[in-house]
Amino acid sequence: MKTKAAILVEQKKPLVIDEVEIPPLGYGQVLVQVKVSRICGSQIGEIDGAKGPDKFLPHLLGHEGGGIVVETGPEVSRVRAGDHVVLHWREAKGIQSRPPKYDWRGKTVNAGYITTFNDYAVVSENRLTPIPAEVDFEVAALLADTLTTGFGLINNDAHLKLGESVVVIGCGGIGMGVLLGAKLAGACPLIGVDLFPHKLDLALSIGATHTINSKEVDFVAAAREILGGPFADVVIDGTGNPAVLEKALALTAPQGKCVGFGVMPYDRKLTLNTLPLHLGKTLTGSHGGSSRPDEDIPRYLRMMKQNQFHLKNFVSHRLPLEEINGAVEKMRSGEVVHAMIHFSS
Repeated sequence: MKTKAAILVEQKKPLVIDEVEIPPLGYGQVLVQVKVSRICGSQIGEIDGAKGPDKFLPHLLGHEGGGIVVETGPEVSRVRAGDHVVLHWREAKGIQSRPPKYDWRGKTVNAGYITTFNDYAVVSENRLTPIPAEVDFEVAALLADTLTTGFGLINNDAHLKLGESVVVIGCGGIGMGVLLGAKLAGACPLIGVDLFPHKLDLALSIGATHTINSKEVDFVAAAREILGGPFADVVIDGTGNPAVLEKALALTAPQGKCVGFGVMPYDRKLTLNTLPLHLGKTLTGSHGGSSRPDEDIPRYLRMMKQNQFHLKNFVSHRLPLEEINGAVEKMRSGEVVHAMIHFSS
């Protein structure tokens, strides 16, 4: 059986769209028909080599989606054929299988525990969480990372307390999840910072009390005017830019928390004086918000069912797999909030 896939053949080059042969299922593996996949900034980092040279080329990409289980391999017990599932990169309950290898015109194509830029994907059992069949597949894709990481960052990394002030730098996909999580947790004020007006408008619609266009003004000075003082309790950076992170630290209260979810390229560094860290200021990076998808996703679905929050206008672009390279370029330009690949099969 073959599947259409987007293949990373060479870093800093467009993805190749072609068919690959699906391998037989092994211990703990699940074959999933992917219905919707989000394009995440992490995939752009993989394409660009943000973490350094890629030792596994060629390989498949994608780690957020919604789909339907087609077949299960030996010893799989948490899902069964016909189940609707969230495909997520964070570990959950179940078996962590070996990563699959696909065949592409006689060449081996590597894959991780999960890929979603393919119509059909062999996924490790512990990267799947069952959901009710009525849940929209775009919502499933948002639950895979945007919400689990964004909410987890607020709850598990920042440990936000009711009424604390929050500044979110970077109102892209994950940034929107962070803003929504901070709103639900009672942040006040809640300030969104970005370069693009359409993202700031969306930030306001989901609960930001204020926004700052950092292309037009110095965001630190503007934030301090809103805060009525020099510091915010929590500052969250989604850029991974050392110069921006330095400003984020300066804006963070002496006993406050600065949390980064933007990944800094491997060849860049941040220079800082560590004295404030010894006196109580915290600087930390977030790894998926320390989320537990199997525990978190059912809770968030329950909240949505009770109208505690909605995801209206979260998705800005929808496209078939064949247009993925164009969507990647739109993400680079800042046009995209969330781009979703819809598979026709």
